[in-house]
Formats: sequence, C-alpha cells, structure tokens
Amino acid sequence: MQLIKYFRRRPVLVLLCLLFVTFIPFLGESLFNTKGEPREAIVAVSMLQQGDWILPVSNGGDIPYKPPMLAWCIALLSLITGGEVSEFTSRLPSALAMIAMTLSTYLIARRNTSHSKAIMMALITMTSFEVHRAAFACRVDMLLTAFVVGATYLLYDNYRKHKRIFSIGAILLMSGAVLTKGPVGAFLPSLVAWSFYLLRGENFWRASLLTAANAILSLIIPALWYVAAWQRGGDDFLSLMMEENVGRLTGTMSYDSHLKPWYYNVITVVAGLLPFTLLLVFSLFSLKYAKPRWSVSASRLVAWVKGLKNTNPWILFNSLAVILVFLFYCIPASKRSVYLLPIYPGLAFFIAEYIHYLYSRAPRALKLYSGFIAALAPLLFVLLIVLKSVDFQFGKEKIDVFVTAFHDVNFDFGSIFAIAASLVMSYLTWRAIFGGNACRAIRCAIVALVTLHWSLSAIYQPTAVNVKTDKGIAEMLLKAGYGKDNPLYGYCSTKMLRYYTINFYMGDCVINCEKEKNLPNSGLLIIGENDLQEWAERHKQTYTFSILHHTNHKSCDTRQKILILKITRKP
Repeated sequence: MQLIKYFRRRPVLVLLCLLFVTFIPFLGESLFNTKGEPREAIVAVSMLQQGDWILPVSNGGDIPYKPPMLAWCIALLSLITGGEVSEFTSRLPSALAMIAMTLSTYLIARRNTSHSKAIMMALITMTSFEVHRAAFACRVDMLLTAFVVGATYLLYDNYRKHKRIFSIGAILLMSGAVLTKGPVGAFLPSLVAWSFYLLRGENFWRASLLTAANAILSLIIPALWYVAAWQRGGDDFLSLMMEENVGRLTGTMSYDSHLKPWYYNVITVVAGLLPFTLLLVFSLFSLKYAKPRWSVSASRLVAWVKGLKNTNPWILFNSLAVILVFLFYCIPASKRSVYLLPIYPGLAFFIAEYIHYLYSRAPRALKLYSGFIAALAPLLFVLLIVLKSVDFQFGKEKIDVFVTAFHDVNFDFGSIFAIAASLVMSYLTWRAIFGGNACRAIRCAIVALVTLHWSLSAIYQPTAVNVKTDKGIAEMLLKAGYGKDNPLYGYCSTKMLRYYTINFYMGDCVINCEKEKNLPNSGLLIIGENDLQEWAERHKQTYTFSILHHTNHKSCDTRQKILILKITRKP
C-alpha cells in the first residue's frame, strides 16, 4: 500500500494530514445536542459580548463552572475566524489539542520504541472511541488531556535526556492544565513523574523537592486569574471553585454529579477503547495458554520493585501513566469516562505492543479482526442506502424522527469523499487478508478505521444527533422577535440546569428564573412539561400564565417537552 510506504518516508507529514482531515473539516456538522457543549460555549459568547475575560456572567447571572482556558481559546479562535462563536469554533480547541497530543505521542514514541509501533500508537490513540468523541466536543476534557499528557511527556523526556527533573515546558503546560480544570492539571503529571523518578532510583528528597517545585511554579500564572476572579466574584466564586475541585473529589458536593461505583471506570475504559478491545476477544481463541505459577512473598515483592530500576523506562513510564491516573480517578464518587482520557496514549502503546506480539503468535486473530473492521464501512453504507430508499414507519415517534432524518439526508462532496475513502480502504484491507499477510492486513485495517471516522463525522453522526437539538426552538423564538433587546426567561427545577442550547443559539438572552431577583413583571417563560406544575404551584399567588406553545420536542438539556408560557405578574 502506497500510503503505508509513504508513511515510512514522511511520517510526520502524513500523520498531520490524517489528523487534520479526521478532526477539522467536519467539526461544525453536528449541532449542539447535549447540555455540556453549549454550557461551555456560552461562556465565550458572554466574554466577547461583555468584554470581560476574567469572570463573565451568562444565563442572567451564572458565573463559569470551570477556569477560563477553554473559553479563552474559543473566543480567540472565533475572533480570528470572523468574530462569531459557532459549533466549529467552539470545538476547534479540542480538535487542535487532540492533534497536538497525538503528534507529540508519535514524536516521543519513535525515540523510545520502533518506528512501526510509534505510528500504530498514534493511530490507535486517535481512533479510540473515547478520544475521538472528546476531540469533537466543546468540553474542557480534551484540552486538559493534551496539557496533562504533554507535560508528562516533557518531564519524562527531560529526565531521560538530561537527567534533570526541572522543565520550563512542563511548567507552562501544567499552568495551562490548571487554567483548564483546576489543580488536578498540575497534580497528575507530577504524580506520574515523581513515581517514575523514584522507581528509576532517583534520590527521594531530590525527586520530591524538584517535582514539587515544578508543580508550585506551574500555579503562579493560574493564581493571577484566581485572585482576579475572586475579586470579581467574591464568595460565590470561592464556593463554586471549592465545590468543583474539593467537593467533587471528596463527594461532598451540594448536588449529585455523576455518582458512580469504582468499577464504572473499568467499564468505561473497555468501552472507550473500542474497537480495539474487540481485538482481545478475537485473540483469546487463537493463543496457547500455560498454567500460571503464583508465588508471592515479601522478598519477591521487594526484589520485583528493585528490578523496576532496570525495566525499559518507556514501558515503566506508560505503565505508571495508566495505573496511577486510573487509580486516582477511582477515588472520587463523581466519575465520568472523559476523566480517564490521559491514560489512552499509554493504553495505545500496550495495544501496539500486543499487535506486534500477535504477528508471530496468532496471525489468524489479526486477520479476523481486520476483516471485522473492513466490514464496518460497507455495512454502514448499505444501511444508509436502505434507510434513504425506503419509507419505514415504526409507530414510535423518537425512532420515526431518527429514520426520517436518514431518509432525507443529502450527500455533499465531503460526505461522498469520506464514504468513498472508507469503502476503498475496506477493499484494500480485504485484499491484504486474502493475500495472507497479517501484518499488512492490520495496518490497512487501522487506516480503514481512520477513514471510517471520516464518514462517521461527515454524515452518519450529524444525521443521527441533529434531530435532538433545541436549535429549532431558538430559531422560532428569534423569528418572533426575542433576543438581546427583548429577553425571555427559562426555568428548570433541577439545580445547576439551564436551557443552555436555546440560550446559545439565541446569543445569551435567556435569563434564569431560578433566582428570585430575575423574576419579571411579564414576558415569555421556557419551561419543561414536568416542571410546569411545580412552578405554577409555587407562583400561583404571584403570576397568571397561558401556554403559547406546547411543543412535541424534548429538550436535549432537560429531557422534557418544551412549553412556552406567557406570564404576567398579578397586581
């Protein structure tokens, strides 16, 4: 395959092109359809509208939940591209962070392992389900991950090349991580690096002091923002930061937030590594097994720990980067799959090692797995053609809306190119399989997976998720004359929940009515079908109301059918 041959001659250029085509062109195809993305994007909108780059206020009085790095990036990129915050500019920081992280992963890996393993490590990282999803999301997690992984790489590389632990580059990256999501951005790289130094035989006090110095220095720049934000936000800012950073870690938040048991992290990693976790399933029936011999004693354990000093440093580093970050995120009661994103480059390294192990031990498993990957693109294409060609009626509104979206889908140049590329790579993978070359087959399969992501991002995913967006409600209200000069109001009974999507598409003109000070004399109120009774009971002595619109659309933020009320304060 010419692409693989060219990859060997110009690896950085080819990898950069693959990353760019995979993550940039289709960023704006999917409309906002979850509450998380517009909640982050609206901060950048309010920054540009108010000119406040420290602690802007949105939703009629809300201060940001996270430090401002993501909002800064979105606002700056929006200014560069025309001044308007869009789905594309909101997701661009995550995509660029993903590109930088994957490229740096390849560059450091090729200095510590074989060239083919380094390439495979980069491709596995960028095509893992969880990583790919985060790169297309306007959330802080991908940006945080790039900072954390980059800082950890620099601490490792600086020590390996110069035997120094102090690193200016790592300090700046950790500063960026702290400004993205708080002190955890400096703690995680420091924890991994400190453990690595000790296991490599570094003096305990020297390793501890220099690692602590790196971490403390990385807090100087973020501290300037924290002080400025505290001066603006006062006690409200302090309580929110304590809840987000300390309360989330200790499980003492004032509201439930993603409370999960410890084994939830295991499940999310298994799912997040798809489709590569399926490689284990294919190989289980192709390997020969020997009866394990267990002999555990204190002396053996001490000898094993001492032996780590002579372990391959790259293997030791990736092991620590995976194990320590995973264990750390098992501690908080609040758990989300994206918290574990920093372990995926390390996991990709071990998957690449396992694939090379299977070359000689179980080539049949690689062929079967490659065949499975090669079958995905044709199956999806056939399903798309069937849905587009035939009118289906299932009797369930949610399913019918979804099927209708695929029936009415239009092909443009980008989607045709992406689908064609995925089908061509599927053909080349099958050709390698029938040619009997397991090594060539798995390499073609991984490139086929990259092109499959193109078609997913260009047509399949946008068509599937755009039916959920609240953008249509926002457009209806804008046509009715509501906007910045004529604001409207929103109410959600759930604490910390807002109509973020409608508010984003209306330019931050929806005022939160949860706060009594925001209650108007009259106006329009956006409310959920299930929240209406509770709100009406609470304000029956204060307001009269009538229902102007009872939509059949369930909000992607509240999961309730949206009602538009005309409310008037009683005399």
